[in-house]
Amino acid sequence: MPFEPYLILSLCLLGLATGFLAGLLGIGGGMIMVPFITAILSNRGVGAELSIKMAIATSMATIIFTSISSVRAHQKRGAIRWDLVKSLAPGIVLGAAIASVGVFSILKGSALALVFASFVSFSATQMFFDKKPTPSRSAPGTVGLMGAGSVIGFLSGLVGAGGGFISVPFMTWCNVAIHNAVATSAALGFPIALANAVGYVIGGRGLVDLPPYSVGYIWLPALAVIASCSVLTAPLGAAAAHRLPVKKLKRVFASILYLLAAYMLYRGLASL
Repeated sequence: MPFEPYLILSLCLLGLATGFLAGLLGIGGGMIMVPFITAILSNRGVGAELSIKMAIATSMATIIFTSISSVRAHQKRGAIRWDLVKSLAPGIVLGAAIASVGVFSILKGSALALVFASFVSFSATQMFFDKKPTPSRSAPGTVGLMGAGSVIGFLSGLVGAGGGFISVPFMTWCNVAIHNAVATSAALGFPIALANAVGYVIGGRGLVDLPPYSVGYIWLPALAVIASCSVLTAPLGAAAAHRLPVKKLKRVFASILYLLAAYMLYRGLASL
């Protein structure tokens, strides 16, 4: 049964940790959730290829809910660039649809695990060295932003992340102030997650080996528990960010991300 106490406790702890770290360090939860959900599903007898795909899809679906609370907080400060959201969102939906409905279903779980490991390693390196791209130009026109949105949505759909590590550097490179870039990225998390989640449901229809209470590639018990818990701790992490040495914490967390990337690399190579 999918609701035994140990499973619920594990998912609660994962959700609480994910929410707190997301608020503290401004990172997407997918980099944390995907390896752990993969391990949980594998321990429950789900095949390696399918467990990786379901972990990515379920992680992305949780962002639908966590992004709402984040957007509300940023909107109170008037930091969201809605003009950029309106221009990037159509491309994001297109890129997400291509990734989640088409490419995601075709690629093997082992290949997705390798893509995820590469993405997390890159993100960890950016975090460890606290790299910030030098602003050099203004944002492109509507067509350019739609193209950039397509890339953000596509890559996010393959790795189960909200796209912040792609969209924030892109916007700061376009001379958008960092606090506006972070807030706008939070607002973009909702269309990214929603479009990809719909794609995962469509792409996973008809699969016969899904665990109980699954809708397409999304595992509902994990979605419900993690989303509920992460929303509770995200504000606590954001508050702690003003009191703790975040730069040092980022380096510690980057080291943890390298370990998670190594685990997914192992999972990917082992299932080849």
